[in-house]
Amino acid sequence: MGDRKVTYYYDPDIGDFYYGQGHPMKPHRVRLAHCLVTRYDLWRHLDIVRPRPARKCDLVEFHSPDYVDFLRAVTPGNQEELAAALKQFSVAGDCPIFDRMYQYCQIYAGASIGAAMQLNYGRADIAINWAGGMHHAKKAEASGFCYINDIVLAILELLKVHTRVLYVDIDVHHGDGVEEAFLTSDRVMTVSFHKYGDNFFPGTGDLGECGLAAGRGYAVNVPLRNGMDDASYEGLFRPIMTAIMERFRPEAIVLQSGADSLAGDKLGVFNLSIPGHGRCHAFLRAFGLPLLVLGGGGYKVKNVARCWAYET
Repeated sequence: MGDRKVTYYYDPDIGDFYYGQGHPMKPHRVRLAHCLVTRYDLWRHLDIVRPRPARKCDLVEFHSPDYVDFLRAVTPGNQEELAAALKQFSVAGDCPIFDRMYQYCQIYAGASIGAAMQLNYGRADIAINWAGGMHHAKKAEASGFCYINDIVLAILELLKVHTRVLYVDIDVHHGDGVEEAFLTSDRVMTVSFHKYGDNFFPGTGDLGECGLAAGRGYAVNVPLRNGMDDASYEGLFRPIMTAIMERFRPEAIVLQSGADSLAGDKLGVFNLSIPGHGRCHAFLRAFGLPLLVLGGGGYKVKNVARCWAYET
């Protein structure tokens, strides 16, 4: 770790949130990862911070005010009365309404914004928020278990200080919400390594999707097939990221570290090992730039906890 300052965001309440019976997303995985971080005495090397919950004024930096108002108002008890809004904002199915859902969003988004601020102020060289990484949420639409896009909010915060920000996504699913948010920007380059084809969610992220207008060429998609192993993945990741670092020359990096790209994940189709997944971190960390590390997907809870503790 050397002399790098690492800030680690964790709220002990995060594991209490529950998407519902049978839902694959388990916020409890973040608590399990934290238990391993604690048991391995990693906390001695970290500045552990409990996040300040994001306020509406923070969330509307990206999300539409009426969407945020809806998330704040809807509950399992009144959702039938808000059926039209549920449909309008795509909150149903894989994005269910559950108890204290808005508070959950406030915690993970507040942590990512706070982590970005720590990097901006120079109080940390690396900042970690395993509860974040909700890369599918759109400006006024929930998607893929994601309600608030904490990544976009964090990048917007980083852009207040840094001219160019690089976003790298190693979740098995395409980082569509982040790419869409910065589709026309030349200050943010989005890079996503993901499964593509066979109607795999979200169905975007083909090779030809590379940004629009001023942002053309600033969205990089690496569509992959089933069964990617460590050697194959690293054989793509290293040369692609080396070329991007040389050409784009970012001033800060955001890494979405979805653990559903690990072998054996309930929703994933790749065969990465935990050390193989972690080598993506090591590669990016070696550039010595301010680095924001976020969670994301991951649906075999024990594997997710092991992976994120290892990467911590």
